[in-house]
Amino acid sequence: MQLVPRPSHSLLPDHAQLTKISQHAEVIKPDPDERIVVLIDGANLFYAAMQLGMEIDYTRLLNCLTRGRSLVRAYFYTGVDRTNEKQQRFLLWMRHNGFRVVSKELIQHPDGSKKADLNIEMAVDMLTLSQHCDTIVLLSGTGDLTYAVDHVAYRGVKIEIVSLPTMTSDSLINVSDHFIDLTKLKSDIEKLRPV
Repeated sequence: MQLVPRPSHSLLPDHAQLTKISQHAEVIKPDPDERIVVLIDGANLFYAAMQLGMEIDYTRLLNCLTRGRSLVRAYFYTGVDRTNEKQQRFLLWMRHNGFRVVSKELIQHPDGSKKADLNIEMAVDMLTLSQHCDTIVLLSGTGDLTYAVDHVAYRGVKIEIVSLPTMTSDSLINVSDHFIDLTKLKSDIEKLRPV
């Protein structure tokens, strides 16, 4: 698929207008001409799902986030343990079902925790893909992405942040156009159990 650059905007977004839009984030009408990119911080979404006591259906999640708009790309960022066969099967499924998987080996820290920091990869992809879309939907709450999000917003790209308020940096919410509480999407994105 060839990416087509979006028209450049000569005017910077008005912060007063962005604040006004944020207050009415519930009213988003589908526009099939609106091109969107979805970027998912896998670790953030995993912990959010644990807090909500649910398992995510990633097909339903993508449908919910696009809401009738035109999807350009969907990226999933995650740390990987190459010896974990269940995780490898999951990532293969993601690749075969519309997601570009960006992964990094987990690094063990002195306290015993394992982590892979993918903020730089997310920021670079956000900046690159912002030339080819109208809206970026970011499922992350890390304040480390605030500068990149703010830069993309000043280019005229709308930013939607989807996460739990308790797991989202205020600075990230402040530079977005819309903040969507993941709790409100639970019934639309959770894996349905067979009856």
